[in-house]
Amino acid sequence: MAEELILKVKNLRVEANGEEIIKNLSFNVERGEFFIILGPNGAGKTTLFKALLGLIPYKGEIAWNRKNIKFGYLPERLSRSEFKKIPISIREFYRFKEDSEKEISKILKAVGLKGDKLLEKNPGNLSSGQFQRMLIGWALLGDPEVLFFDEPTTGIDIGGEENIYSLLRKFWQERNLTILLITHDLNIVYGYATNVLCLHKNGICSGSPREVLTPQLLEDLYGNKIKFYKHTH
Repeated sequence: MAEELILKVKNLRVEANGEEIIKNLSFNVERGEFFIILGPNGAGKTTLFKALLGLIPYKGEIAWNRKNIKFGYLPERLSRSEFKKIPISIREFYRFKEDSEKEISKILKAVGLKGDKLLEKNPGNLSSGQFQRMLIGWALLGDPEVLFFDEPTTGIDIGGEENIYSLLRKFWQERNLTILLITHDLNIVYGYATNVLCLHKNGICSGSPREVLTPQLLEDLYGNKIKFYKHTH
């Protein structure tokens, strides 16, 4: 079966405060890929996500395969402490996107959270792992075709990270999703990515992780600060 292009990016440029954050970036994403974006802090990874979602101005071409494609987006740094400042329950938070109580319960169960008592909790009172599961459920509301995850395991211990990524893999396979994910965890890259895009000051690289992630490239990207734990899935 022929591959189907879901996203084409050509000569993308993004500026902020007079500085060029992304310069002449071109790449493609096929439908059904687990596409991972790598790069050091400040390389423009989150900026790229915002441009792809149409949240910030850009120059160049971003072409999705059709206009009404559905996205789910889990941005970085949504924190429990911020939620604690807001008098809101998980049920009320989910209702911003979904009116159906049945659908809300279905999604929460799918991410491993269930029970009316839990639904009445403030999101800030969940454990770090439960909180990330709740956010993944939020991103899945509305049955999106493409999911954007910006470092979805920030602040979670190693065992919790593995559970979150296993959950993402499950949804990716079961729902035939296209996932674009930012992470620094190379084991996740090798274990999950169908393709990678590397952003760094000396240029870009893209392709299969085992082909493009050479020792020299990794040193250019991260120096000696490489996060590499053993995960199983």
